[in-house]
Amino acid sequence: MALTKQERRLRIKRRIRKQISGSAERPRMSVFRSNKQIYVQFIDDLEGRTLLSVCSKSKEIAEKSNVAKLEQAKIVGNLAAKKALENGITEVVFDRNGCLYHGRVKSLAEAAREGGLKF
Repeated sequence: MALTKQERRLRIKRRIRKQISGSAERPRMSVFRSNKQIYVQFIDDLEGRTLLSVCSKSKEIAEKSNVAKLEQAKIVGNLAAKKALENGITEVVFDRNGCLYHGRVKSLAEAAREGGLKF
């Protein structure tokens, strides 16, 4: 029997999470993509806490109307990199959360790299 889209994504997510883990020095940069928004969290898995989070609902991004989703992801990536560098985070482990490294996830990652994050 074929897997649904959600089951397939969850299976990929579990396979990825077996291998990667974040620490205080090198947190996990987890990306969640919904149909309308995109979210980024910097997570310390050893302590089990979120160090920083950025989403497309924040004021800086929500004020800009008529922005395409791909551009929105780039803005979130730049903002995430900027805030991470302010908090002393320079290196991260990228967690695409079961989504394909394509489209909005890819543009967010590239924007974060351009912003100064290393992964």
